[in-house]
Amino acid sequence: MRERNVDERPVSENGGGVSARPMLAAERDGFISRHDLWSEAQYAAAGQMRRVMDEIGIEMVRFSFVDQHGILRGKTITRAGVAAAMRSGLTVPSSLLLKDTSGQSVFSVFSADTGVGVDGFSGAGDIVLVPDPETFRVLPWTENTAWILCDLRFPDGAPVPFCTRSILRTELATLASRGYGMTVGAELEFHVFRLSDEELATAHVAAPGRPGDAMVCAPTTRGAQLLHEESLDAMQPLVDALYRTLTLLDLPLRSIELEFGHSQFEITMEAGDAARIADAIVLCRMAVRRVARGLGYHATFMSRPQGVEGASTGWHLHQSLYELSTGAAAFVPETEGTTLSLVGSAYLAGLLAHAPAAAAFTTPTVNGYKRYQPFSLAPDRVAWGIDNKGAMIRAVGGVGDPATRLENRSGEPAANPYLYIASQLISGMDGMERGLVPPAPTLDPYRTEAPALPASLGDAVAALVDDPAFRSALGETVVHWYATIKRAEFDRYLRHVSDWEQREYFGIL
Repeated sequence: MRERNVDERPVSENGGGVSARPMLAAERDGFISRHDLWSEAQYAAAGQMRRVMDEIGIEMVRFSFVDQHGILRGKTITRAGVAAAMRSGLTVPSSLLLKDTSGQSVFSVFSADTGVGVDGFSGAGDIVLVPDPETFRVLPWTENTAWILCDLRFPDGAPVPFCTRSILRTELATLASRGYGMTVGAELEFHVFRLSDEELATAHVAAPGRPGDAMVCAPTTRGAQLLHEESLDAMQPLVDALYRTLTLLDLPLRSIELEFGHSQFEITMEAGDAARIADAIVLCRMAVRRVARGLGYHATFMSRPQGVEGASTGWHLHQSLYELSTGAAAFVPETEGTTLSLVGSAYLAGLLAHAPAAAAFTTPTVNGYKRYQPFSLAPDRVAWGIDNKGAMIRAVGGVGDPATRLENRSGEPAANPYLYIASQLISGMDGMERGLVPPAPTLDPYRTEAPALPASLGDAVAALVDDPAFRSALGETVVHWYATIKRAEFDRYLRHVSDWEQREYFGIL
């Protein structure tokens, strides 16, 4: 390897172009190499990426990261700048990690002391996007454009503690140190509406702390007929486009289904490695929204849009552990008449014990808590059942079944996948470490005496702050950061005068 250029810095938005030739071992001289941020597999993937770009004629690459809300943000780099970006990353304002869902900064970003508890955020200074070449994809819905997912570092190479992708990997490393790996499967529900006004108007324009009006939409299916084949057939152009796109993106698509509510659909994915499925969820949601928009629809992963009170959408997360040494499924019981192994039972008990705190990650929006309704195929309390879809945790499997698993049905489809999965690991591993024992399974999940799930985002955040297992696993700084952002979001909601209040009181009081 030739002498490294220690003065090379991450490429800024206005940085000079660099030839888009294949990355050679001798060229590993930038920010990424200097801080040893890539594995050999990633260097090999970077070389393959360059060959694909040359063969297909890629002209632009989107470098994206997932923020605290699970939203993709990033920059589109032209072909001339890609090689330099792959060596040294790209810079973006650190303030992106300090905003609520409206784009409003929650911390004092221009002060010397931002209140975040971590150096490197004052003055809205830069952080570095470090691309992961193994996530490279060619985007099917546009010409000559590709996409790559990034991790976050400070300019001195130190990890950014609020990189949610890294948070999940840290928890998976902790699990691995205990001899286990994690497999997850995802069922994502969403609504697809027909756009009535596709053109932006002044009312749609947003400002920090004040999102613009939502686009006007109309239903696409009648609803009340679960898995109705003819209703899905009427949406065949969308189904075909989703299948083609998600398959071209190499996502582990298993099914596309019509759900119970009007305009409601579901995508399921094959089970796989937890970190890879989290990445797949991010890309899947972007693709669904983009494909729908291209056909004149609006797809939303908001849990309970107005007008769909009978059928909110959820994200059912299937999860299981396996032994790293043998590959054996760790939740499979050995005794007839039991549903889970001792490891699986302790993990389950942890999920139940920490459900209120985990809700801040499984259900991170104000809107998601309006889904917790009785007799709705969504849970409303902390309980588990054997193959019972009304319970918060559904246990499936038994003796001899390698697919024995737990399904958390409390999550919303808008959740940040890294934080959702990490919350399950933190909860489950604490149950394993303490040898917790779950209560008896419920036979009547909506009438059980089990404690209720948090009634609001504010309640969930309060439970998170008070939970010692989460504070220990994530660190006080991360919990403070996340809780501060979500409290600000919830407080802004409480200050808003809703249409319900206007209708209820304006005319009679």
